[in-house]
Amino acid sequence: MDVSEKQHKNFVGYEYKEIVADSSRISFLLDGYENFGWEIDGKVQERTDPNTAPRQKVVVHMKRNRKIINKAELTRLQRNFEACVSEIDALEKSKTSVATMYALVLGILGTAFMAGATFAVTAQPPHYILCIVLSVPGFLGWIFPYFLYKRKVGKQAQKLTPLIEEKYDEIYEICEKGNKLLY
Repeated sequence: MDVSEKQHKNFVGYEYKEIVADSSRISFLLDGYENFGWEIDGKVQERTDPNTAPRQKVVVHMKRNRKIINKAELTRLQRNFEACVSEIDALEKSKTSVATMYALVLGILGTAFMAGATFAVTAQPPHYILCIVLSVPGFLGWIFPYFLYKRKVGKQAQKLTPLIEEKYDEIYEICEKGNKLLY
């Protein structure tokens, strides 16, 4: 092959980005980042974290042309996209965090009553009536946190779902703007 037959390929400089997310959210994120000029670099790795055992983390490597047109505006839109995704994650977590707090407080109160009942029965002389009186709210404090948790999660989900949907709508508008800047 001689030099004149060799094809000339233009130089393209890339910037790189690494995304780490739950496997359930990775498709959503990839669709969003494509609207800002990012493309998959071909390297997708699954990462197992013992702290988040039921959820599988995925690492995706992406690249984008450094000389892309409207880069400043695309970067600004990308930051807005990432902020909205973070807000959605925080709202999703807050669905269960308040319910968990209430259930834990009720469970601790139940444990305190059970401790009082135990001290009442082990006292000299044993106070059986006090033990029974303290053990009833103790057992209730151990049983009702589950039902309280379910109820609070339902209420929080009902309250936060419209806010989450608004954020998704905002994300779709941002991605649409980014896509128009690309093409």
